[in-house]
Amino acid sequence: MNIVKTNLDEVLIIEPKVFGDSRGYFFESWSKQKFEDAGIQIDFVQDNQSFSAQKGTFRGLHYQLDPMSQAKLLRCTRGKILDIAVDIRKGSPRFAKWTAVELSAENFRQLLIPRGFAHAFLTLTDDVEVQYKADNLYAPQFEGNIRWNDPEIGLELPFEPTLLSDKDKVAPTLKERMDRGEINFVF
Repeated sequence: MNIVKTNLDEVLIIEPKVFGDSRGYFFESWSKQKFEDAGIQIDFVQDNQSFSAQKGTFRGLHYQLDPMSQAKLLRCTRGKILDIAVDIRKGSPRFAKWTAVELSAENFRQLLIPRGFAHAFLTLTDDVEVQYKADNLYAPQFEGNIRWNDPEIGLELPFEPTLLSDKDKVAPTLKERMDRGEINFVF
């Protein structure tokens, strides 16, 4: 397993060792021991899977507040996505900064996003399947979202999203969430 830092130090690209032969391939998508050996201590409690039929689908920017915040380990098992993490921790020197990593069924990469970060992805192909682990249970009363085109964050996407959920279409900006005290992560 190879671990690559992104421009947001806490957000990591995980590149598993893939063993291939004439039958296909095998790799460990998660090994508690190997992650601990690499200094990553996370106890995942929930696995999630999403399917997006259309290229241009944007899911995010989503987060859950403390005490139900979530670290996530994401991978794309069909198609291709641009996976995005935004630092939303008050006092962080990287507050409102973002990173984006292409994940695909072909590159086997995974993205580890810690608590205190908003998450989103843009589908780059049709028929996209994303699987991810979370270290806390889904709790709708603690969830929040931020507008995908918030100028303070300034995401640079390869193209404008064509499909968003109704709640993501009307999401507040990061500043609006902060002004209303709706983000409680502290660096």
